[in-house]
This record gives sequence, structure tokens and C-alpha cells, in this order.
Amino acid sequence: MVPRSPTLSPVKVVLRNPRRELEVPAPISVIALLNRLELNREAVLVIQGETLVPGDAMLAGDETIEIRPVISGG
Repeated sequence: MVPRSPTLSPVKVVLRNPRRELEVPAPISVIALLNRLELNREAVLVIQGETLVPGDAMLAGDETIEIRPVISGG
């Protein structure tokens, strides 16, 4: 019998403008997630709690992240 790997819970993703929530299978890298959502890494901030998440970070299950558009002003 082949041992089964434990099933990871999905990553909860909260998107802004417009606000919506979705779940994606874990584990997934931030870059892969943004590619999957067809979002430009330079145009968004990925936040977990109050911490910016780098593009090369891996997201595990049971995490909630927020993706916000970058807004600049002068």
C-alpha cells in the first residue's frame, strides 16, 4: 500500500477592488498564485497579516493572504 500524503487546506485569498474571496490549493508560490490570477506582480501588494510577502515565498495551507493594488499619488 502506498502511503498517502496529508491533504493541505487551501490558501484563502482576499482580493480588493472589487472585493472577493477565493481559495487555491496549497502549497503554491506567490508568483504562481499571481500568474494563476493573471495579476502583474509589480501592480499588487501581497500581504499576510500586516507583513508584505515576497514573490518567492511559498504559501502553505490554512493561511489567509490579501492582494491589494498598488496605489501611488503625488
